[in-house]
Parts: sequence; structure tokens; C-alpha cells
Amino acid sequence: MDEESEDDIARLRRRATWASVGVASTLILVKLGAYVSTGSVALLSSLIDSTVDLFASLVIFVGVRYALQPPDVTHRFGHGKSEPLAAMAQALFIIGSAVFLVYEGVNRLVNPEPVRHGWIGMSAIGVALVFTVALIVYQGHVMRRTGSVAIGADQLHYTADVGMNLAVLLALFLVQQTGWPYFDPIFALGIAGYLIYGAWAIAGRSLGMLMDRELPPEDRRRIREIVMAHPETRGVHDMRTRNAGDRIFIEFHLELDSHLTLEAAHDITDAVENEVAEAFTNAEVLIHQEPEGLDDERLDQRLRRETEKKARARASVMTSRRAGFAYLAGLVAASLLVIAAVAYYLAGG
Repeated sequence: MDEESEDDIARLRRRATWASVGVASTLILVKLGAYVSTGSVALLSSLIDSTVDLFASLVIFVGVRYALQPPDVTHRFGHGKSEPLAAMAQALFIIGSAVFLVYEGVNRLVNPEPVRHGWIGMSAIGVALVFTVALIVYQGHVMRRTGSVAIGADQLHYTADVGMNLAVLLALFLVQQTGWPYFDPIFALGIAGYLIYGAWAIAGRSLGMLMDRELPPEDRRRIREIVMAHPETRGVHDMRTRNAGDRIFIEFHLELDSHLTLEAAHDITDAVENEVAEAFTNAEVLIHQEPEGLDDERLDQRLRRETEKKARARASVMTSRRAGFAYLAGLVAASLLVIAAVAYYLAGG
């Protein structure tokens, strides 16, 4: 990736975050006016979500801005992890808003209130849908160009907002047509559950990046295939990968013929590194060279032993549990037999 294209991508990411902040601010004003006019708790759920969107978008803006800073002497791997940190903060915002919405929804179920001027609420939701869909389309364009996890999390939440706004629209319509006030809090509680589900997904992906989770198996297989496709490659092991938000890191041990000169081994390694970097354009590749057949302690072997050790420990625990359950069942059965025998004796049997 050349310097000019990196600048273009950075500019796209900044514009996407500003667009998110602008849309969230506009929707807060629109929905606040509509909620004051209608008193709808379903509309309140949409207003709360837009307020959370604004705070979350500001967090995303700060996270992306920091992530775009180049590596420095104290952060030699870059600042990319600020993106999943921002996405994690967004997930916490969403969960907090969902909990408040559950409280309001339950309160309205216990103490129902009529929805006033439903047409104002439906008009506000229509405006929100137009702005939200436009933002999602733009964020999708930026995602395809940059692969930003923070903007992806923001787009996922705004995509969920479309379904939520449609649900609010339906709730307002049903209340308007039927006069039954319980549609309003019921839909609000359903939206709260959906928000919690989405926040859980965002938090899971962000935590995976923060904990240096390996790339998916298909990506690891692709890296191995690229490395082994070079005619001078004799083997590859101890591959480690991680996603740091704006870039990925790939490292492995490359096995080469032991008779090669240092210069020849360096040229082969450079060729392999370039081929991997072409396939994963946002990757930094680190390769350790080893002569073929070297007998040393390998990471792959240590991980395999640890995996087998954990599997044996789990099997031992399960065996102990089954034995405990069998003992308890036998004890219960024996006790029942004793109780039955005593009861039979006392009955004069």
C-alpha cells in the first residue's frame, strides 16, 4: 500500500466517523421533539439509542483518530488496538441503554399510558430511516476500502437501527389503529433484547482482537499455501497471527535447505514475505529462517501438548462428575428403599 493510498484511506475513515456523529446528532433532535409530543416508550427507545449512537460515535471518532497515528518509539506495533477498545466502549454504551429501556418498558406494562399524536412519531421515524440508510451505505463503502473494525461495529449498530426504527414505526401504527397501549412497551422490550444481542456480538469481536486471537483457520491455511508454493520452501511451522484493528501481524518459521548461503536464504525469505504481503495488504510479516530438519522445541508442539493436557483434565473432571452422580443416585435409591421398607413395616406388612 503506497503513501498516497494510505492517506486516502485515513481520510475516508475520518469522514465516516464525522458522518456518524452528524447523523446521530440530527436524529436526537428529531426524536426528542417527537417523544415530547407523543410520550411513546417505543419512541423513547429509539431516542435513547440515537443518544447512545452519538456518544458511541464520538468514542469511535477518538479511537479511529488515535489508531491512524503511525508507530512511535513507545508503540512500535502502532496504535491499531484503540479501534477494538472504542468498539468495546460502544458495546457497553449499548448494554447500558438496553437496561434502562427494559426498566421503562416494564414500568409502562405495569402503568400503561396512551400514546399521543402518533403521526408525529411515525413522521420522525420516517426521517430517521432516510438518514440511517444513507449513513449505512456510506459506511459500507468505507468498510470495503479500509476494513476498519470500529467503523464496521458502528455500521452494524446502525443496520440494527433500521430494524428497530421499523419496529417502532409498527408499534406506533398499531397503537394508533387499535388504541391498545401495550403494543408500545412490548415492542420496546423486544428492541432492548435485540440491542443486548448486538452488543454481545460487538464485544466478542473486540475482545478477540484485544486478546490477540488468531486469524480464522481459512486465512491461516491460505498463508501456509502461499509459503509452501515457493519452490525453495521446505517447511513452515510456529505460525502466529493476530489482528490489531487497522492491520494484522503474521510471523512464522521458514524451513530452508541447510546448504544455502545467508544471502540466498535472505532473498528467498524476502520473496516469500512479499507474496504473503501481497495477499494480505494490511499485514506486517515477520519470518524466522531455519535449516530444514532442525530438531528444536517448537511452539506447535508445546501448544499440542497443552491442548492434550487440557483435554485429559476435562475428561478427568467429567469422569469424576459421572462417578459422583452415580454415587449420589445410588445413595438416593438406597434411601428410598429403606424408607419404603420402614413404611411397609409400620403399616403392619
